[in-house]
Amino acid sequence: MRNCLIAAALILAAPALAQTVAPPIDGPISCTSPVAATDTAKSLKQRFGDEAVLQDLPGAEGETNKGLVLFPRAVDRRIEVAFIDDKLNSVSGLTLRDTAKASRWSVAGVTIGASLAAVQKANGKPFVVSGFGWDYGGFVTDFKNGTLGRMLPGGCSVTLRFGKDGTAPKALSGDGVKVASDNAALLKFAPVVTEISVNFAAK
Repeated sequence: MRNCLIAAALILAAPALAQTVAPPIDGPISCTSPVAATDTAKSLKQRFGDEAVLQDLPGAEGETNKGLVLFPRAVDRRIEVAFIDDKLNSVSGLTLRDTAKASRWSVAGVTIGASLAAVQKANGKPFVVSGFGWDYGGFVTDFKNGTLGRMLPGGCSVTLRFGKDGTAPKALSGDGVKVASDNAALLKFAPVVTEISVNFAAK
């Protein structure tokens, strides 16, 4: 009888315990943590409190989009959360940037500042990077059926971008240029991961 009473008490306490679990502040990012596809700006603000702030986020070609930032005061923990809709009720994905040249987060074993070699190891094979020096420069355009090109458990995908201070050689620059990660000129230029995005499947 005593054991039954203890078990019943634990079952009743479980919801309350779940509500008091603190959200993660660093570590591996998955398709469900610290942000899930089912989240809204409201649910994230409820979960993270003052560590979730509405901000205008950078977009392509100089545009900005309304979004939400987690840990805005800790540059090495900062996560930018984008939404499909203007009411911020449907998350489209999240992004890590090299604001601090490093991050406490990782995605599929890759973190901000990772080298070509580190990403190639995580991918299991060479991949292709777009030419540098324009709005969409440095993005991985093809993981060549490697690990990073597959859906992560939970149904999200990864986008990576490489960059480096200074101007890339002409052979590695411009729209339309595609360079293999094991290309000698690219290895010599030695860019690192400057942006990691986790993308949720379209709803």
